[in-house]
Amino acid sequence: MKNLKLASRETHERTAVTVAGIEVGRNFAVIAGPCSVESEEQVLETARAVKAAGANMFRGGAFKPRTSPYAFQGLGMRGLRILAKARQETGLPIVTEVIDPRDVCWVAEFADVLQIGTRNMQNFSLLKEVGKSNRPVLLKRGMYSTLEEWLNCAEYILSEGNPDVILCERGIRTFETYTRNTLDLSAVPAIKELTHLPIIIDPTHSTGRISLIGPMSLAAVAAGADGLIIEVHHNPSEALCDADQALTPDTFADLMSRLRTLKSFLDQQPCRGDR
Repeated sequence: MKNLKLASRETHERTAVTVAGIEVGRNFAVIAGPCSVESEEQVLETARAVKAAGANMFRGGAFKPRTSPYAFQGLGMRGLRILAKARQETGLPIVTEVIDPRDVCWVAEFADVLQIGTRNMQNFSLLKEVGKSNRPVLLKRGMYSTLEEWLNCAEYILSEGNPDVILCERGIRTFETYTRNTLDLSAVPAIKELTHLPIIIDPTHSTGRISLIGPMSLAAVAAGADGLIIEVHHNPSEALCDADQALTPDTFADLMSRLRTLKSFLDQQPCRGDR
């Protein structure tokens, strides 16, 4: 990939992106929380639960780009203030999506990590703006994109002076209909061959099925992913967005226990290079 002047593995040693003291790429990170910010009660209760289970960061969408214009679009500024309150109470850094280049500066005042969603992966104006920000960027893979296209989007951010990019594989569209998308776990070792940037996995959007989130989370750890981003809602049956794929706090806590066991086992194995 000759166009990668900054993202290429050949240009840099492994990058660890630091978020409030958490070194993503050196330490395994788990980002958890609801798809969208719906109320203060929902956010605070969920944030307390994922913190108790061992999550490192809290996710929640104040702005939600939806397929239908009539679907819940998020609470906007009010949602950002609620997220800030969750950070103040729990200490968890906030990951939230920004969808408009004009919003980057003020969303960055509330967020610790700016998320670029799959629909905006090739929104080059937005990529340039987050590249000028002083916040780490979580860049999700486009649902139809190749690895090269994805990494070139990371290059847009890096070329604007922001070195803190975390890649997120969230599943791609294929002919399969049983799952919401197809999780490309081969992206983990492939990305580590191609770039120095850390990569995390989104087992929620990639599968769209609660029963598959646990197995694919464990598989992501075994593949060498640097972290996970998982949807958790304190009461999924009442969720306004992605209700069918959000874990309950109890299910998430159980998964975290299994993840710690597997990660501990793998860390004890003799090093044979990058997994």
